[in-house]
Amino acid sequence: MAKKIFSDLNLHGSTPVQVRPNMGGSGPELVPGTRAKKRQRWLVVLLFVVALLVVAGVFWFLVTQLTTQ
Repeated sequence: MAKKIFSDLNLHGSTPVQVRPNMGGSGPELVPGTRAKKRQRWLVVLLFVVALLVVAGVFWFLVTQLTTQ
């Protein structure tokens, strides 16, 4: 059997009809586009890094305050 190089373009697959998005004239309705998904991925990474920096900053501040005599 040949190895699949590309993903299956049938996005519904065996998904039940009740959970499929409504289809509009040019595609699914109320589904984020590829660009929006890319922006969301980068936003999540950015927010995670900012949250990590905030936690590290608070930790550093508390350690310096508690160890300074």
